Amino acid sequence: MKIEKLPLCGAAVIEAEPFMDHRGVFARFFCEKELSELIEDRHFVNVNFSRTLKKGAIRGLHFQYPPKAEMKLVRCIRGSVYDVIVDIRKDSPTFLKWFGIELSADNMKMLCVPEGFAHGFQVLEESSEMLYLHSEFYSKEHEGALNYSDPLLAITWPVESADVSERDKNHKMIDDDFRGVIL
Repeated sequence: MKIEKLPLCGAAVIEAEPFMDHRGVFARFFCEKELSELIEDRHFVNVNFSRTLKKGAIRGLHFQYPPKAEMKLVRCIRGSVYDVIVDIRKDSPTFLKWFGIELSADNMKMLCVPEGFAHGFQVLEESSEMLYLHSEFYSKEHEGALNYSDPLLAITWPVESADVSERDKNHKMIDDDFRGVIL
């Protein structure tokens, strides 16, 4: 696995090194040893799946506040998505900066989303499927979100938004009360 560190400290893109022959492809999805520099002493406690039917649909931008902040490893296993992370760590030099990348079943890239980042994605192909590894259990009491269309973030989504949940449409815009997270 190849690890490319991103300008947002702690975040990385992980590329599989597939083995191909006449039968098809084999690639490692996760290797604790190869990813030890990124995951350190974390353990993944959940593996979640989503299928999003409509091209242009947006999910996110979600996160969990400490003490339930979580690292995620996210990978598209069918179709393609534009995956976005936003640094919401209060004291970070890249506070409120975002990064986006296309993840697809074909490119087999995986995104490491550290604690203190909001995460979301836009579907680029119908019926795209995502797999997520989480280092913390979901906690409704600790959930948070940013609005995907917040002008302060100015995220450039690649296609027109087509389907967004009422919940995600109604997340607050960032204002003076938003302090980020302290890890």
